[in-house]
Amino acid sequence: MVPPARPRKLAKVPFVELADGRLQGVVSSGSDIERVYVSSVAAGTYAFGCSTNNNRPCGGARGSFCNHIRALVTEAVLQYGTERVARYLKADLPDGERTAQTVLTAMAATRPAPDSAKAAASVFSRFLRHLAYLELAPVTTPSPEMQWFPPSRAVA
Repeated sequence: MVPPARPRKLAKVPFVELADGRLQGVVSSGSDIERVYVSSVAAGTYAFGCSTNNNRPCGGARGSFCNHIRALVTEAVLQYGTERVARYLKADLPDGERTAQTVLTAMAATRPAPDSAKAAASVFSRFLRHLAYLELAPVTTPSPEMQWFPPSRAVA
């Protein structure tokens, strides 16, 4: 398990991951407390997608990255660090200071297209599964669902 590069607040972007060849996650709506957006950016092509949790398209993602995708990249950089995010997305960053903005600028310069694949359902499902773990009572016995995680300590 890799510790976060820097602590981040979970209110705006409660879920972010580098998985399935994409940077993907869940971003809270700025206008409606009951709405979230599922946003993603594909590695290499930077094809992007953004829609609500009930599969309505984001109004701001017309031809370029919307504010939800910008927030997702910013939080991913906080969570994983600029170098790891850029390497995963295959973004060619210029020399100098490396920030979330430089990652976004490098990707936007390629004029990425909207993503035709609908990743929202699987990303939102994974987010809900992560939320379910918060409802479990703390125990010291192994949880069968978590058996695939590597042990945190080597057994002698």
